[in-house]
Amino acid sequence: MREERLLSYLKGACPGRKYRVGGSELERALSLSGTDLRKLVNRLRRKGVPIASDRQGYFYAVTAGEIYTTIRQLRQMVTGLEKAIAGLEGSLDSFGESG
Repeated sequence: MREERLLSYLKGACPGRKYRVGGSELERALSLSGTDLRKLVNRLRRKGVPIASDRQGYFYAVTAGEIYTTIRQLRQMVTGLEKAIAGLEGSLDSFGESG
């Protein structure tokens, strides 16, 4: 139900980057927490729904370019997370084997 509401809102009010909506505004409009919004967006994307985003907000993609830009942004996030994991793994040496 919440997925359908989010999808309907984005398709109707936010077709394309030009009509993107900020996360906080979307949270208010749909009575969602930020965490819930991100989980719903992730779930819909996993189902192949073309929800795009940038630093200014979310929107329903209407071009392949909007999807490619979002994919690029997500790949940069993955790279950052991998570097953070590597740093934490390196920090394990300071704990010794009993840690």
